[in-house]
Amino acid sequence: MNYQETTDYLLNIPKFAGKHTVALTRAFYKELFPNTSQMKIIHVAGTNGKGSVCAYLRTALRAMGYTVGIFTSPHLVKINERIKYEDADITDDEVITYFDKVKEHLTPGGYHPSFFEYFFFMAMLFFADKKPDYLILETGLGGKLDATSITEDPVINIITRIGYDHMAYLGDTLELIAGEKAGILRENVPVVYDALVDEAAAVIKKRAKELSCPAFPITKEDFSLEAVHNKNIDFYYVSRYYSSVRLTAGTPALYQLENASLALRALEVMFDESKLSPEILKKAVRETHWKARMDEVLPGVFVDGAHNEDGIRAFIESVSANSPEGKRRLIFGVVKDKEYDKMVEDIVTSHLFESIDVVSIDNPRTVTAEELAELFKKAGCGEVGVFASVKEAYKEAESRKEEGDVIYIAGSLYLAGEILDYLGL
Repeated sequence: MNYQETTDYLLNIPKFAGKHTVALTRAFYKELFPNTSQMKIIHVAGTNGKGSVCAYLRTALRAMGYTVGIFTSPHLVKINERIKYEDADITDDEVITYFDKVKEHLTPGGYHPSFFEYFFFMAMLFFADKKPDYLILETGLGGKLDATSITEDPVINIITRIGYDHMAYLGDTLELIAGEKAGILRENVPVVYDALVDEAAAVIKKRAKELSCPAFPITKEDFSLEAVHNKNIDFYYVSRYYSSVRLTAGTPALYQLENASLALRALEVMFDESKLSPEILKKAVRETHWKARMDEVLPGVFVDGAHNEDGIRAFIESVSANSPEGKRRLIFGVVKDKEYDKMVEDIVTSHLFESIDVVSIDNPRTVTAEELAELFKKAGCGEVGVFASVKEAYKEAESRKEEGDVIYIAGSLYLAGEILDYLGL
């Protein structure tokens, strides 16, 4: 099959991949890797911030001279984004090659991986050939039952901020969700975790103690904001080695202080100060860029991947910290499996946006623009623009944009991907 046929096959897997147990997934993985891989794995789980933490880690490790592989999800525009070696995405030809390598092991009527599992197997075969010094794996959904958890013991585990998302699968309380995420913990393997949400932190701390995992929480005392500029943030990070280090994040997203601190603490657990200088910490934070996270894609146009209630609150906090000369305008779209009614309420009660336009995302799970408009009006928003696509909404917002105005696009990673694709970015 060519690249298009290969990607079509992958993206249509949910239509014919049946449910199966972790044991079956593990057995198939062992068939692909009879001797198992000996790569140094950094395993990252959590609700929000996983991809950003992975990005900070990659920048730092590369600055230290290591080669790095990274497996993340979801992709924004092209599935190749999920598998990276150094700074490059897996190529189209490599997607075909490793797709075929997995397919060779499939048997008619037998085990068939889900889309995420299939791509994970492709990634592991790809990295087995590339042999990076470190491999960073981001979980897909949860932790305990995630395909990434069938790998051998990692060198460190990281759990980012826990919030309400995927509750149909992970549970409807922070404690239950944290319990699923803590499923990545392994006996005696260090864990760095976000301790800003008390209910979640207590669950992770308990599980770490049960497994004798050296535990390193990140709390509000570990970082502090100094100043917010138009395109970056100055803050202090309390290092294990260098006391308080002044850092500059190349982003206006306040939530990245938390994610950067998690990554830096993990690095300090992994390496002693002879290998991890203050310059490395500064470089990692300053030079990391992760697409669609308060990402200024064009002058005065920001795309943010906020796609759940906690994500929207973090987005609002960052928007509030920046005062443009003109008006703030929002383009919003969301999919059905999110608590979008609460997201809408948070946006309206923030009173930050001069105009709000809602869109239908090109996804079967989209909440229609008409449904969203009704929710915004019920929440107290006077006028709402209704558009069939992000393309139409963006064209209209751009035509109204005056000097000093800022357009924000948020609500779903699918939406972020659509606007990036439309803009050719």
